[in-house]
Amino acid sequence: MVDKHIDVDRYKIKQNETVNLHNIPTFCDIAIEKNEVKQELFPAVIHEMKSWQEKLYAEKKYGLTFVLQAMDAAGKDSTINHVFSELNPSGLFVKSFKEPTSLESSHDYLWRIHKALPARGEIVIFNRSQYEEVIVTRVHQLLEKESFPTSLITNHIWEERYEQIMHWEKYLAQNGFPMIKIFLHVSKKEQEKRLIDRISRPEKNWKLAFSDISERKYWNKYQEYYEELLSKTSTSYAPWYIVPADDKWYTRYVVACIVVKELRKLNPSFPTLDSHVEEQLKQLKTLLEQGQIYKVMED
Repeated sequence: MVDKHIDVDRYKIKQNETVNLHNIPTFCDIAIEKNEVKQELFPAVIHEMKSWQEKLYAEKKYGLTFVLQAMDAAGKDSTINHVFSELNPSGLFVKSFKEPTSLESSHDYLWRIHKALPARGEIVIFNRSQYEEVIVTRVHQLLEKESFPTSLITNHIWEERYEQIMHWEKYLAQNGFPMIKIFLHVSKKEQEKRLIDRISRPEKNWKLAFSDISERKYWNKYQEYYEELLSKTSTSYAPWYIVPADDKWYTRYVVACIVVKELRKLNPSFPTLDSHVEEQLKQLKTLLEQGQIYKVMED
C-alpha cells in the first residue's frame, strides 16, 4: 500500500546534486486525498513501522538514527510525536540538541552528538543535530566567540566540517549505525502563520521563543547555507530527504514512509534459536500444558 501511493525517493537528494530550495515545493505536491492519508494510509504505515521496529529491537544488529533539521516552526516536534509515538519506547529515544552547555563546548562539536547515538536494536531521533555546527554557528559567526583556536578558522572551515561530518557518518554506516537525514522544508509564509498562531493561542505560548521571531531576519542566510550543506552532504550511506512541511498531515506521512523504507532496507528479522533450545522450549510447553508447573520450577 505504501509504495502504491508514494515514492519517497522523489524527496531524496542524490550525491553531488545541487539543491535550490526556492524550486522545491513546501506543500503536498502529489495527487492524494488528505482524508485518505489520515484515516487509511498513515495508520497503515505506522502499523508496518511497529512491526519492523520489533524485529530491529529483537535482532540487535543495527542502530538507526533519524535526523530532523528545519527552520523554526517547521514542525519537528509534532512530526516526532505523530510518527514515532506508537513505537516501543524501550527501543526508541529522542534527543533534542539545544545550545551547547559549557561542558559540551569544551569538547569537539561531535562529542555530544556521538554520545547520543543508538545502541544496536535501537532507533534514535535527533531534533536538530551535528548540522547546527555548520548552520547556526555559521549564520551567527559563533566560532569567533567560542574557545576555538583562531588559527583554525580559515576560509575552508565549513568545507572541512562537511568533510569531517561525512567521514563520521560513513564510519557509523560501516559499523551498522546508518543515519538518515530529513530536512522539513517550510515556506516563510507558513512559518509566519505558525508563529502568529503561537502568539495568539495561550496554550501555545510556551512554544514561542523570542529568538524564533528575531531569526526571521536571517531567513535568506539560513536558506543559502542549508542549500550548500544539503548539496554537499547527501551521500549514499547518509542521504538527505527534503520533505514538504507546509501541510503537516502530508509531512508526517512522508516521514513515516521514509522510516519504513529505511527499515525495509535493513530487513531485520527475529533471531532463530538453535535446535537444543527449541527442544527445551517444547518440553517446557508440554509441562505447562499438563499443569506440571512444579517440574518446571524444579528444573
